[in-house]
Amino acid sequence: MLRILIVEDEPLVAQTLRHLVELNPLYRVTAVTEDSAGAFASVDEERPDLALVDLQLAHGSTGFSVAAKLNDLGIPCLFTSGKAPSFPMTDLALGCLVKPFSEEDLVRALKTAEDMIRGRERLRPSRPTNLRLFAEEVREAEKRTTELLPTPDRSKARRTFKDRAGRVLRKLSFG
Repeated sequence: MLRILIVEDEPLVAQTLRHLVELNPLYRVTAVTEDSAGAFASVDEERPDLALVDLQLAHGSTGFSVAAKLNDLGIPCLFTSGKAPSFPMTDLALGCLVKPFSEEDLVRALKTAEDMIRGRERLRPSRPTNLRLFAEEVREAEKRTTELLPTPDRSKARRTFKDRAGRVLRKLSFG
């Protein structure tokens, strides 16, 4: 069973999330809170396996600070927000499920998050299009960066010793 903490400041969204999560008998909501203080208090009562965290919370707290503290406690987070962070935050969350999302989007996002937490690879990934996975984005960025770097076989600036020696000898013989 996957125990899930919901940190959402809009009551209607929070209750809808709770209802959608609990439709699956393999998931259970440990608590629904609206700010960082409530999130940390609920973790003390019952430790979740995953936290669904909105980025804008009540009482001036943010989802970033909640995610940072929860990650320090070893609790992975999945952001749920209307506007995803502009860059991957692998040290704070697994990813971001961008609002609005459907019931199917949430179910698939939770399955993906659970697989990541449990270290399972999916044979046929079926994640929703509005789910950004930060670790995957970082891998793709690193791949693109290394593709841009020159390598000996692609570099025109790098010549063999024989090529350089031949050029020097030609200059000396014509010079």
